Amino acid sequence: MVQFKQCYQRLACPLVFPYVLFRVQVKQVCFASLWMDQVSWLFNPARSEITSLDSGNIDDILNNADVALVNFYADWCRFSQMLHPIFEEASNVIKEEYPDKNQVVFARVDCDQHSDIAQRYRISKYPTLKLFRNGMMMKREYRGQRSVTAIADYIRQQKSNPIREVQDLEEISSLDRSRRNIIGYFEQKDSDNYRTFERVANILHDDCVFLSAFGAISKAERFSGDNVIYKPPGENAPDMVYLGSLTNFDLIYAWTQDKCVPLVREITFENGEELTEEGLPFLILFHMKDDLESLEKFQQEVARQLIGEKGTINFLHADCDKFRHPLLHIQKTPADCPVIAIDSFRHMYVFPDFSDLSIPGKLKQFVLDLHSGKLHREFHHGPDPTDVAPGQPIQDLASSPPESSFQKLAPSEHRYTLLREKDEL
Repeated sequence: MVQFKQCYQRLACPLVFPYVLFRVQVKQVCFASLWMDQVSWLFNPARSEITSLDSGNIDDILNNADVALVNFYADWCRFSQMLHPIFEEASNVIKEEYPDKNQVVFARVDCDQHSDIAQRYRISKYPTLKLFRNGMMMKREYRGQRSVTAIADYIRQQKSNPIREVQDLEEISSLDRSRRNIIGYFEQKDSDNYRTFERVANILHDDCVFLSAFGAISKAERFSGDNVIYKPPGENAPDMVYLGSLTNFDLIYAWTQDKCVPLVREITFENGEELTEEGLPFLILFHMKDDLESLEKFQQEVARQLIGEKGTINFLHADCDKFRHPLLHIQKTPADCPVIAIDSFRHMYVFPDFSDLSIPGKLKQFVLDLHSGKLHREFHHGPDPTDVAPGQPIQDLASSPPESSFQKLAPSEHRYTLLREKDEL
């Protein structure tokens, strides 16, 4: 019983980083609630038929589901075994509320039998619960309590309308301008334009606030037909208008994602695991919280030099005071901030000097040296011969660079981790 209770002390397999660098803060699960879920299932066996996915049916099933929750599991994993009855009973509860088979789908993938699917969705821990909307996997996996009530509530939340309808345009003037706001003005709700807008809002509602206005209320803003605008953070920031087709989902999604997800994001204890699981190395500015000047300069240089690298590396900023341990790992302290570093998930590499940020191409070359392997190679073997002045001896470094501060995993108490050790050389 003690061991069973300990297994549920964390919501999901937390990434526990070395030196207590980056522990994902999670609420403790109510053991009594989970125990009751197990007991309830024993007396009321699950009647649900969870859809089993394989390479032949996965695309068809997920593409036709408004919302799908997929359990990636392995039969040998005891945590997967413990989740099965809870997952099935949650499916029973939800199917009573959403009987249409395409409204909500509960599905599972046996990752031992279908390793290609596990690799496709970068599954590294069992069990992992991923949410899909119309076939698109959401970047935030389910990390809530592993109980019938919590999973059912999560699905209800996902089915709720993410768009607030505006009843008077005066409401627009009182928007929270610290948030990113997307506003759609439509002639009528029952239209292809609005349905596309609704699909986008369902996917990006965690990143932006979505609002809509219809008919006579929206008429003043529909001078050239239905219209979607973006109001960025800041009282004086100018609006931006979407100029593409409102029925082209790919176009409006790409435009909205670009506006809702900033180029340089803040890494925190809450989103660290999620960012790590995106699988891209980090380019991080460590700065004091009130040092907005350094942050603005970093954002400008990233936009100027590295916009073409978006999709190959994550641009992040972190509070020096909160992230003292990663700084210590690269022999820095908050007194040294601002500091720029790359975490490749193998090692950390420090940008030579923050003042070099304004040198044209310097930051870009730092990132290119990561991709080419030069940073890793030089940390192990000294400067490349081409970088050494004539007559200067090549330094042979016996020690390795600092290890990654954000990716090295300790054993999980709630899911098995499957990441392998990587070759250091």
